Order: sequence, then C-alpha cells, then structure tokens
Amino acid sequence: MTVEQSAYENAEASCSSHLARLILVTFLLTFACARCIVFLIMSRTIPDLYVYVRGIHVHHLNYGILLLSGLSGYLLFKRPSGRKREIASVLYGVAMGLTFDEFGMWIHLGGSYWQRASWDAITVVSAGLALIAFAPAIGRFRPRHWLTGIVLACIVIAFFFMLHRSFACVGRALGPTMQRLELTAPQ
Repeated sequence: MTVEQSAYENAEASCSSHLARLILVTFLLTFACARCIVFLIMSRTIPDLYVYVRGIHVHHLNYGILLLSGLSGYLLFKRPSGRKREIASVLYGVAMGLTFDEFGMWIHLGGSYWQRASWDAITVVSAGLALIAFAPAIGRFRPRHWLTGIVLACIVIAFFFMLHRSFACVGRALGPTMQRLELTAPQ
C-alpha cells in the first residue's frame, strides 16, 4: 500500500467516524425527544400534536420511514459531500430515531407504545453506531483492542442483565400507571 492510499484510507475512516458520531447523537436525541413528547401528549400536559388521516393516528415511525426513503434516494442519486453529507447524516439519525422508537410496533402491530422491544432496538442500534463511530477498523486491531473488546463485551452483558432486571422492576411499579395513561390518552 502506498503512502497516498494510506492517507486516503485514514481520511475516509475519519470522515466515516465523524458522520457516525453525528448520526449517533441525533439518533439518541430524537429518541429522547419523541419519548418525552409522547409522554406529555398522553398525560395531557401538552395539546394533542398527533396527525390523523380520516381518524387514524399516523405514528411517527411513518415519518421516519418516509424520511429514510427520501434520504436514500437523495444519497444514491446526488452523492453529496462536505456540509450536505453532514446534513444528510443528521437527517438519517433523526429518521432512524423516529423509526426505531416504535420498533415494538413493527413486531406487535397495535401493541403498546411502551413495548420493551423498542428500548432493546434503540440500545442495539446505539451500540452499533457507537462501534462505527469510535472503534478502529478491524484490520487495525491489536492485542490490546481485542482485550478491551472482550472486557467491554463482559461489561455490556452484565449491563444488559442488570438493565433487564431493572426494567422488570420498573414495569411492575409503573406498568399499571402507564397502561391507564395509554388507555385515557388521545388515540
């Protein structure tokens, strides 16, 4: 490999990491904002901001899917660079956040908004984006990277185990309240 090829690959990796960080941040912010807004609407703290078409509530995962579709076409046909590529990355993070916030509804149509599957999906997608954003390329892994990865995997497994147990406790404590809230919320 020539010095020029190596420099080009380093620049591409740096750009990809930067874009992945933008996507990760906007993904998490969109998820947090969507959850807060839905909770505020359901608790009738703010007005009903839902969009209805002929009496049917259009869920925000549909906005994410439409945004992902439009953005995919734009990226395929225009192939933006620089600032436009960064804006596309931010919009991608927003679209992913809107779509995966209601991931549980992909699996259980008509199910509760507060399904555990949505939290799990957000966690998995966030972890994948974080790896893309912060981990070195697999070809550049050294023994210390593998050791760090193994230790991190053990920590993540322990975290998921504790998270699962804490969600079970929270579900028992808040489940009836959230179900009552969902039943009385705007449909």
